[in-house]
Amino acid sequence: MLACCRAVDAPATETARRVAREHLAPVATELDLAGVAPAEQLDALAGAGLYGIGVEEDFATVCAVIEILAAACLTTTFVWTQHLGVLLAVGSRPEGDPLRAEWLEPLSRGERRAGTAFTGGALPGPPLLHATQADGGWRLDGTAPWISGWGVVDVLYVAGRDPEDRVVWGLLDAAQPRGLVVEPLELLAVDASATVRADFDAVPLPAERVTAVEPLPPGAGLRPYAIRTHAAMALGVAGRCCEIAGASPLDAELAACRRELDAGLDDPEAMVAARARVAGLTLRASAAALVGTGAGGVVAGSEVERLGREALFLAAFGLRAPIRAALLHRLGAGPEHR
Repeated sequence: MLACCRAVDAPATETARRVAREHLAPVATELDLAGVAPAEQLDALAGAGLYGIGVEEDFATVCAVIEILAAACLTTTFVWTQHLGVLLAVGSRPEGDPLRAEWLEPLSRGERRAGTAFTGGALPGPPLLHATQADGGWRLDGTAPWISGWGVVDVLYVAGRDPEDRVVWGLLDAAQPRGLVVEPLELLAVDASATVRADFDAVPLPAERVTAVEPLPPGAGLRPYAIRTHAAMALGVAGRCCEIAGASPLDAELAACRRELDAGLDDPEAMVAARARVAGLTLRASAAALVGTGAGGVVAGSEVERLGREALFLAAFGLRAPIRAALLHRLGAGPEHR
């Protein structure tokens, strides 16, 4: 099942293939239909040591592991990848830093599991989540529109915007502190990711949990390394669809997309184009898998039906304006085609 995934010679990829084969793929469709958070699957990733790969492995290996796992179960992979960004943020702090000392090892072992709540304050445009200095740290007010893994993560990596337009990053316990109210979101795919909208009303963020206070960087939301990890999930789903469809020119296009994404790490414009290309490929590969399967593929609960919804989800998730425009152009729906 995992033959289309990127060949990176590292123990972590072999471990990922085993976990995907034994723990994720056999129950992926059942999990999707059940709509419950993938606690047992995340336990399997932690038990295999995969929660720490963001610190222990190079970036190419991390992307390869994401691709392998997404080919087996996008829901589990989607929740788990949120953790990796938090791990890197904590791991990048200097040796001897108290926050690093407290959090890095438990996060690396998966004893503490993290989710992200950055869409309210760390993306371009007016902030939805506001950070105001208060006694002992900061106060958070507003909305984080998207948090995945609710109920299975222990800590949120939250981003609010202060009155000087700086982003305040910090770790917030996910035990639903006073003033935090969540509303479950019903998703087209990965609905079992336990994704919620969160409303903050004077939620305290202690100073000792703040990881950074920094200006909103140019190109926020278009960081090539973040885009590459999102694309790895699309590559995994596309690869599985290609396998179901059978040998075809799509296989070569999948490999070409992967190369373009890797090259785009040093070229943001190229990364935008590559991310749009892989999203379009994933849609076409899912259609090819459906056509090749025939009528059985339109039955709710089939693997092909699930992959089709996942391809649609990945064609919208995380697409900032330039990527969306490039993908619409590929789909024949850009402004010049109207």
